[in-house]
Amino acid sequence: MSERRPAPTVGQVVLGRRLQELREAAGLKREEAAQVLRVAPATVRRMEMAEVALKIPYVQVLLETYGVPVEQVETFVQLAEEANRPGWWQRFHDVLPEWFSLYVSLEGAAGIIRSYEPHFVPGLLQTEAYARAVMEAGTIGQRGPESVERHVSLRLARQRLLERPNAPHLWAIMDETVLRRPVSIRSEVMREQLDKLLEFAERDRVTLQVCEFEEGPHPGTYAPFSLFRFTEPELPDLVFTEYLTGALYLDSRQEVATHLEVLDHMSARAASAERTKKLLRERREDF
Repeated sequence: MSERRPAPTVGQVVLGRRLQELREAAGLKREEAAQVLRVAPATVRRMEMAEVALKIPYVQVLLETYGVPVEQVETFVQLAEEANRPGWWQRFHDVLPEWFSLYVSLEGAAGIIRSYEPHFVPGLLQTEAYARAVMEAGTIGQRGPESVERHVSLRLARQRLLERPNAPHLWAIMDETVLRRPVSIRSEVMREQLDKLLEFAERDRVTLQVCEFEEGPHPGTYAPFSLFRFTEPELPDLVFTEYLTGALYLDSRQEVATHLEVLDHMSARAASAERTKKLLRERREDF
């Protein structure tokens, strides 16, 4: 059995899309591009869809065929070489599901991350003890102690994203259930977690809101999801939503627009950032 290929990097996704756009602008079909390379059309499709790493010799030939100026070809090739380098998360390949690996790549490249979490504190904001309690509760497929610790380490590594000078703006909306459901019989776990949320709530590039029970049902009730907005103009907004054994990445304009509308609707109805701090402090007093 062959080793599975790591999930594509954001760079591969962006450049794959750009290759497709250049081919279409040149008026060529995939079959015609494949003839130039003397490969099957599926090879061109897989490069454009970021299903394989970008093969530099193929990229150079395709760009020349598409009429791209020499200096732009050199720049594109440099970007492709950079994009082919695996992200830091690949060292966690033993516990990182393939469908989630792309999420980590998107998370690291986003300029804005907007998310809705109905059940748990967002992963980027979890304390080590809270994350471990969630994992031990069986919310992952493998429950062995070693696997749990690897998942916790991955979660903590992801959180370094928010310490970068160019950290993305994280705008998270949590259901009040997140504050009311204890993940451990040890009260200090929730107490420390609430302290951390209050700490993050004071940061300029973090916005926290809570959907209170008294507001009733809202359009985002169905499942957790995240919307990524990137600084790269080539990459459109993307939505990530997960289910028990996998996830979906949505990039059609209508689907993204619908999720964005839902986020805007929820943020208007949810407690303001200031009231959310008050709710967090009140809940903190319960522990």
